Amino acid sequence: MAVRLKVYQASFGFRESVVAAASQKAALDAWGARQNLFAEGLARVSEEPRAAKAALANPGIPLSRPVGSAGAFTLDSQELPKVRAAPKRKAKGGARAAPTAKPAERPKPAPDRAPLEKAEAALRELQARRRAVEDDFRARFRSLERECAAAFEDADAKVAAAEDKVGRARRAYRNAGGGG
Repeated sequence: MAVRLKVYQASFGFRESVVAAASQKAALDAWGARQNLFAEGLARVSEEPRAAKAALANPGIPLSRPVGSAGAFTLDSQELPKVRAAPKRKAKGGARAAPTAKPAERPKPAPDRAPLEKAEAALRELQARRRAVEDDFRARFRSLERECAAAFEDADAKVAAAEDKVGRARRAYRNAGGGG
């Protein structure tokens, strides 16, 4: 069964390269890359028909051309990319103006940390207040639970005593000849 080849493309400095390979790993090996150029977005599957034709004619061999050119990919492309000449500026009097130096950029001042520290201190204060309120409510809740338990215990004891008294009175009534 024949191995299906894909054409991969990447840029390396002033060179653009294509290679026909069975997988991304094989393409990276052919380029001699130590990092995953595909994961970094520096390499991709080529969609250029001329690039595919040239790469498939030389499987596993990286072909290159200058970046930005529409020329053919070749095995030994030493041509550099064509750069348009910068327009010439003329100074007053017809002489060519000397390039002006950019003023040195001042380093940015260190950011002021005071507002952040103030906001963090305010947050810590609010968190401490919230914990204090929560602790107060928990203590009050425990106190109410104890009070409630004592009240129910007392009420249960009184109900039990009253039921006992009713039972004794009922027995005395029956013993005295009462009917029901």
